[in-house]
Amino acid sequence: MKADELRQSFISYFERQGHEHRPSGPLVPADDPTLMFTNAGMVQFKGIFTGETERPSPPRAVTSQKCLRVSGKHNDLEEVGRTARHHTFFEMLGNFSFGDYFKRDAIDFAWEWVTEDLGLEPGRLWATVHHDDDDAFKLWLERTAIPESRLRRMGDKDNFWQMGDTGPCGPCSELHYDLRTERDDRITDAQFEAAGEADQIIEFWNLVFMQFDRAPDGTDTPLPAPSIDTGAGLERIAALLQGVGTNYHTDLFLPIIEAAEEGLGIEYSRAPEDWDDGVAFRVLADHARAVAFLLADGVFPSNEKRGYVLRRILRRAVRHYWLLGRRDPLLHDLVGVVANRMSATFPELEARREHLLSTTRAEEELFLSTIEGGMREIDRAMPQGGSGTVAGDVAFKLKDTYGIPEDLTGLIARERGYGVDWKGFDEALEAQRTRSRGAVESTGATAAAGFGGGLTIIPSGTDAKQEFVGYGDLEIETDCRRWSGDGRHAFLLERNPFYLESGGQVSDTGRVAGDGWAVDISAVWGADDRTVVAGSLAEGALPEADGVVEDTVCAQVDPARRETERNHTATHLLHAALRNRLGEHVQQAGSLVAPDRLRFDFSHRGPLTPDERADIEAEVTEAILGNHDVDASQRDYDEAIAAGAMALFGEKYGDIVRVIEVPGLSLELCGGTHVRTTGQVGTFRIVSETGVAAGIRRIEAVTGQGAYRRELERDRLLTELADRLRCQPSDLALRMDRLLEERDALAEEVRGQRGDAAERQLETLLAGAAGAADANGARFVSGRLEVPAGTDLGALGDRLRGGMGSGAAVVHVVFADEDRHAFISVVSDDLIRLGVKAGDLVRVSSRATGSGGGGGARFAQGGVGDPSRTEDGLGAARAWASERVPALSGG
Repeated sequence: MKADELRQSFISYFERQGHEHRPSGPLVPADDPTLMFTNAGMVQFKGIFTGETERPSPPRAVTSQKCLRVSGKHNDLEEVGRTARHHTFFEMLGNFSFGDYFKRDAIDFAWEWVTEDLGLEPGRLWATVHHDDDDAFKLWLERTAIPESRLRRMGDKDNFWQMGDTGPCGPCSELHYDLRTERDDRITDAQFEAAGEADQIIEFWNLVFMQFDRAPDGTDTPLPAPSIDTGAGLERIAALLQGVGTNYHTDLFLPIIEAAEEGLGIEYSRAPEDWDDGVAFRVLADHARAVAFLLADGVFPSNEKRGYVLRRILRRAVRHYWLLGRRDPLLHDLVGVVANRMSATFPELEARREHLLSTTRAEEELFLSTIEGGMREIDRAMPQGGSGTVAGDVAFKLKDTYGIPEDLTGLIARERGYGVDWKGFDEALEAQRTRSRGAVESTGATAAAGFGGGLTIIPSGTDAKQEFVGYGDLEIETDCRRWSGDGRHAFLLERNPFYLESGGQVSDTGRVAGDGWAVDISAVWGADDRTVVAGSLAEGALPEADGVVEDTVCAQVDPARRETERNHTATHLLHAALRNRLGEHVQQAGSLVAPDRLRFDFSHRGPLTPDERADIEAEVTEAILGNHDVDASQRDYDEAIAAGAMALFGEKYGDIVRVIEVPGLSLELCGGTHVRTTGQVGTFRIVSETGVAAGIRRIEAVTGQGAYRRELERDRLLTELADRLRCQPSDLALRMDRLLEERDALAEEVRGQRGDAAERQLETLLAGAAGAADANGARFVSGRLEVPAGTDLGALGDRLRGGMGSGAAVVHVVFADEDRHAFISVVSDDLIRLGVKAGDLVRVSSRATGSGGGGGARFAQGGVGDPSRTEDGLGAARAWASERVPALSGG
């Protein structure tokens, strides 16, 4: 079975079980600061599991989720290419119950799909459960053919699942497949685990019984409703079904490996004895997939956070093909193969194809330009055949000068038998951060800003100093160094007023102008401890510059962009108000300070009450109206902390720090720009307050002109609504209450009338089929019923079965006002004994319309793919039933 067929089989099976197919969430979790990347299928449903998001209808879902495991608790990067089944990027098939079914149904579904739909041999299946989970242990024995000899109790390490250090978690049960030629169930737990490590017994599906929400202190609180979260590795199951022994030899990876063979001019061997020789090919295939999907989901290569992870993966791939003799970019070709192979399932790959290829190639070229020198430095630091420890400052130089990530340095050191002084590395890194005073490091960040080619780094030999003057000056004259390429121009200003994005505050934009020319600045980035600004020509003519050109220019920050100052100061006031009103447990967990709005994430369990929200907004407003001074100063770090200054958790600071103080109200370490007095913030209004993760809340707010425009829009809407409802704005709530009462009364009346009509239709349907009974009274009932929205199909089936007597029925059900269709089927007990089952009948009828369905022997339901083909579905069911019981051909 091909991987695409396998994926569809999983989705179709669970759709038949009433699950809604949800698209994969992005690799970058939406509004979840606790995770760097999506590492499991349940991430997009985290808020549902914790009760922070409303439970969907239906409360069941099925997905094939894009996942990446390269950081934190789930980090498989070092194993990629060396083992048969570890990857950075992979797909996780999952079915989910949000407080609906629990352990029994999860086990039933897993067993049925694996043994019936996939046809895996039951005698080769093993299951493990958490050592305290007696319920799951009994269910496996009672509901499946797994004997107790192939059912194992395991500890927390193997059978207790958690998404991260905090969040939803619970005991789990894993399915394994036995590939041993000589099987013996009578093995110890240690032998079982050893067989797993040797890829002889393969774990391929994890059923998580989600029961708790884990707090940062390790406390487990029961979730609002026990739920199900399962994860089955698409790559692993494909390897089992295709009988290839390793994920890398499935149809998901072989096309990429074959493209690598062509690009390298080297043949890849699938022979087990040549496994170690093929590591580079497997790394390239894996990393090409990760790079393609990260870029498609909006991650850009950089030296910060997610962008740095992408850059590390990409450079590891480049290093592998460089060692095999390739000196030109290759990975971008493999990324193209990934897009060709997987865009039918993930259309974002095709939609952003040019971006994927061009960005990958630019990054490859950048690293290839430095790797030669980096490898020479590595050869000097750790020559082949030697041993010892690589100095920390050398490891840092490899990263800072040659762009070789620390994990790649560690990998090369291990390959050559060396250790690395990581403590010394951290000290060198910290010293560099102190010098840069928070500037963003980048040796190629212009790709993220839309600039590439010759503008990716400061040209060698450029030693100009720089002073940031943007705290006080938005327009200055200054000397600068300039270089150009492809119609784009970059400037290293001696006195720089442009703020570089940091601490949540976005970068400035503006203009740099000289004699008869002007460049609109749209990109600001850090390089070599300095800030570079770049943009495209707006006025006049500016000659290209192959090298560095010295100029005197006027640099001006766009004043509208500096509305960020209002929002940044308001963020500090909001932080203080939250701690005053909610408690000192409130800590900043992330922020965005933009010209038009602010966003503030903070630690707190549960949503704010209306009173809390009103009090917080009032406290910030009072601070603004007080027109307090906003003081900025440089202080000793320890002195500032001792004075009560707030520092961001996890952030590293130098010995001297910048402190922003609103006396008596707020004291924080901050390198951003601020207004001079709180009164300049003008107005503050909270727009929304939501949950973004377990224990993390988010406030979005506006200030100044943004708040004013929002209030004008609210007034306009209220006036318009009042005019439409013919009342005063002050009477809107009362008027809406009356209208809603009238609507509910009418809806109840309509539901009652439709219910009565449905009962009459059912009686007519049964009466029309009465004359078609055979000598023993058996009959086949089919037809159409129009029912009210929300009708319980199970109860409808009971009434149909009770009034039918001996026989079988398939009915097309139409839900009024919902444009929704379904088939239901019922069969009497005497016909069940003759081989007629409701699940089979509805499956036949649904399939004829292009859909699917299933259920038990007595009652089943299915979908209707094309409503115009429902008569075909009913006819197909009748024909199927009459083949087994000829008397049912009438009626």
